[in-house]
Amino acid sequence: MTFTRLLCTASAALIFAVAGRAPAQASDLKVTEMAVTTKVVKGNPIDSVRRISSSSVKALYCFTRITAPKDTDTTIKHVWYLNDKVVAEDTMPVKGSHWRTYSRKGVEKGVSGEWRCEALDSDGNLLKSVSFRMN
Repeated sequence: MTFTRLLCTASAALIFAVAGRAPAQASDLKVTEMAVTTKVVKGNPIDSVRRISSSSVKALYCFTRITAPKDTDTTIKHVWYLNDKVVAEDTMPVKGSHWRTYSRKGVEKGVSGEWRCEALDSDGNLLKSVSFRMN
């Protein structure tokens, strides 16, 4: 390591030590709750879908509750799959230590199969996944 690089690394470490925290990284995100639901009310899912008929709903929501370091400002992505093929992607912000967010997926009548929604951090790492069946 060169002297200049060593000096920059030491300076950055000192700045974060003085500030009392290290920068938040995508790997610091923890999904504490994730559910596919028929509705989100007052910031919370009303149910958790495991099997559903495509004729009974017009949309489904993937709700995700996240804990992260203080002052986090990053994103997560929900990737929706039908029979292992990507059918939708939504990127949402995460701006705090306790954060809730959700994505919406419209449902067409007659669409059936094995579904899942994955939550990915900003680096593309899988945080959590939920699966359900649509008849």
